[in-house]
Amino acid sequence: AHEIEMKIWNIWSTHPTQEQLTQLLAKGSYLMSEGELKSAYEIFSTIIKSTPDWAEGWNKRATVLYLMGRYQDSLNDIDEVLKRESRHFGALSGRGLVQIELKNYEEAIKSYQDVQKIYPTIRAANVMIPQLLELIKDESI
Repeated sequence: AHEIEMKIWNIWSTHPTQEQLTQLLAKGSYLMSEGELKSAYEIFSTIIKSTPDWAEGWNKRATVLYLMGRYQDSLNDIDEVLKRESRHFGALSGRGLVQIELKNYEEAIKSYQDVQKIYPTIRAANVMIPQLLELIKDESI
């Protein structure tokens, strides 16, 4: 499953017609990994303006918005990803993380259940759902 996942990520991260956008996405991803969130955000926004139909531009910007603590903006971008690629397990997992930050635990569980429908062996969902159920149980006591 991991090998197939890597192939899917490669497809998603490669612009279908414009190599320079693929390279720009990689640059933004690198900047994000280095903590240069504002610069990464600007790159991903440029990609979205240039090619709004490419789901991965939206997905990367949703990730950087999450890292910036801009959770509602991140959810908005995740919605844009899912309009373009409803099976984007990365965006669905990300939606779960955002919902956790917003303390919407039931919504987070739904997001992870949606991920499992697409990718049954994904570790994030298999780890987070039991933790969230326990958290909800503890809060109700």
